[in-house]
Amino acid sequence: MDTAVLTGGPAMELLSEGLGAPHLRADFDGHSGTIAQARDAADAFLTTLADTEPPAGERSHDDVLLVVSELVTNAVRHAPGPLTLCLAFTEDRVQVTVRDSDPAPPKPRQADLNSGGGGFGWSIVERIADRLSVHPLPDGKEVHAFLPW
Repeated sequence: MDTAVLTGGPAMELLSEGLGAPHLRADFDGHSGTIAQARDAADAFLTTLADTEPPAGERSHDDVLLVVSELVTNAVRHAPGPLTLCLAFTEDRVQVTVRDSDPAPPKPRQADLNSGGGGFGWSIVERIADRLSVHPLPDGKEVHAFLPW
């Protein structure tokens, strides 16, 4: 089993071979830099995945990164505290899971075009993901998005 523990930031494990592979699990503190670190971790996972499972669509890589960015941004903005990002390849899909500390499900809101207050993220995720689910937990929730690869 080939496992790489990425250092120099949040706790991350990238499993590229063996049962349950390929997958990535990364734990973040939810503070400054979390969104960029999550996107970098996802990019590393997708690059490794593409070596053995090339994406079917030319936008697959970018779509997964966009969903990771949006889900992690939502967690940082609306569920202060630690969060976990998991990515897994199953059949012809990449599953993106973000676990955070707020049990409330994401809600679409009116996009704020003037003040830069957001409101675009959840709608973007709903459009890009093939399947989307939210699972409440005693200490927060998990959001699962499945995207074609």
